Amino acid sequence: MKKCKSSLLLVIIVVFLLPLQAFNQNNKQSKKTTKKAAFYSGTYRNLLHEAGYSQAEIDKKVAQAYSDVFEGPHKVYFEVGDSMAYVSDVKNHDARTEGLSYGMMIAVQLNKKDVFDRIWRWSKKYLQHQEGPREAYFAWSINPQTMKKNSEGSASDGELYFVTDLLFASNRWGNNIGINYYGEARRILDAAWKKDGTGNVFNLINTQHKQITFVPEGDMHNWTDPSYHLPAFYEIWAKYAEDGHEQFYMDCADTSRSFLHRACNAVTGLNADYTEFSGAPHPTPWMPVGFRFDSWRVPMNIAMDYNWFGKDRSWQEDYAKHFQNFLLSKGIDTFEDQFNLDGSRPDTILQAGGFKKLRHSLGLVGTAATASLVSKEKNSLDFVHALWNAKLQPYEDGYFDPYYDGLLYLFSLMHLSGKYQVIKPQAH
Repeated sequence: MKKCKSSLLLVIIVVFLLPLQAFNQNNKQSKKTTKKAAFYSGTYRNLLHEAGYSQAEIDKKVAQAYSDVFEGPHKVYFEVGDSMAYVSDVKNHDARTEGLSYGMMIAVQLNKKDVFDRIWRWSKKYLQHQEGPREAYFAWSINPQTMKKNSEGSASDGELYFVTDLLFASNRWGNNIGINYYGEARRILDAAWKKDGTGNVFNLINTQHKQITFVPEGDMHNWTDPSYHLPAFYEIWAKYAEDGHEQFYMDCADTSRSFLHRACNAVTGLNADYTEFSGAPHPTPWMPVGFRFDSWRVPMNIAMDYNWFGKDRSWQEDYAKHFQNFLLSKGIDTFEDQFNLDGSRPDTILQAGGFKKLRHSLGLVGTAATASLVSKEKNSLDFVHALWNAKLQPYEDGYFDPYYDGLLYLFSLMHLSGKYQVIKPQAH
């Protein structure tokens, strides 16, 4: 009888304690992997240096890209008076919250306070709604010459970037010299939480699905844009917004990671520009389903999350392998910029700047290279070298996009050089 009891006790130990031991081991491994990520280690990978370029060459390359976009003859940054400036999509003759918020992110990362403050003042004065159902949200597009808004509504990625920009600015420069950056970030967030559908305006994040909306108005708050999914930014909000919604933002980060699993084709890595919250493509009258201009940002966003927080490494590494291998199959110097999700050529080509043509676009060359921060494949450095050798200049047919191509080019160089970082609170 005692022997039976001893055997039963041994079975209980095996059944219950070994799985617990395995869980603890896996949990330790997960924490170990996460702590390697830059937010925890404080070390940002400089893949350009690993690819063989000297630090002096890298610094010069990033500085030249910044000069081309913000200062050169084809710049997209324009100062207004003594204290304001805007970033313009020059080929479309407008200024967008997309580019304005990108300009602010570049400025805070490169410690250019005057540029940051100028863009923020202009955006706040001319695009931010000061009252009504849209209060604190931004009109997404305006003609900077006539100052006529092309739309009163928002594109949710603009606010997503503005909030993160402002939190980083608060951490870097404090809130006592000219602009209360933290207060401005909280104003947007606090206003978003009050939007309950009154006037057909909603939270930037669909609170039921915990996903960023395409537009926080009407039916468009019921679907999304994969390139708006920035789990790394939600992690930043959870750490620095301090608005009482920390767990919600962490949940949104995890939801975005899971969403990207569904939205990206398992073979090619390609995603549609617009999707349902399920990840299934969402067709619209103006956007045929396919991997197009918005989609170029997805590999860069995934690389950022992988580099900063490292909470979904296994899937992200698999994604980068499939995505880059697909582009390699089309030729490292020849892959085009629009595809069906299975990798075939689309029947409908989306027009850009009056040109309706597939091309080997610099913006996609850049973001494809950032996926090398994620990929474990030996040939991933081919993309880094391709970006290094690329130039922000007109294409053979005369098409030139210093705005979208230029900003993504600069972002990509910043990521690959370790100059795009989480900005933590500093002593002031």
